[in-house]
Amino acid sequence: MSVEFEFLRPEDRPALIGLSTPELQDTARSALTQLGYKVHTAVNHGEFLHKFAQVPYQVVILEELFAATKPEENESLMVLQRLPMSQRRHAVVVLFGCGLATFNPIQACQYSVHAVVNPAEMFLLMQLVQKAVADNDMFYHAFREAQASAA
Repeated sequence: MSVEFEFLRPEDRPALIGLSTPELQDTARSALTQLGYKVHTAVNHGEFLHKFAQVPYQVVILEELFAATKPEENESLMVLQRLPMSQRRHAVVVLFGCGLATFNPIQACQYSVHAVVNPAEMFLLMQLVQKAVADNDMFYHAFREAQASAA
């Protein structure tokens, strides 16, 4: 059994992909790499949750039906939704699903994620990730400043 190690430097920007569809996975990997992220992929819930617990990912892209046939079976999404904010505040979570309207804030709130994307608009992924990250940074700006001054 060979174990593959990958070391992250402090300046690295890690991203985690949990997509079952190979075409979506390739497009997401390409977009995130172009944006300067160091991309990791997971093929099942165990691997996804293990990786998420080990690394403070800045961006997480997850499919609504990742390793599942119904959204209710998506263990990775359920765990992310139930995590305390102190454990998930560092990551911008983008959810893909055929029944989702791209960047619909109500659906994003319903799924406890930062943004939702319909796979039909995958070609906009780079811009959508940039916007979601910028919105998250703007939202947490005051919190991070207060946290830094208290330290």
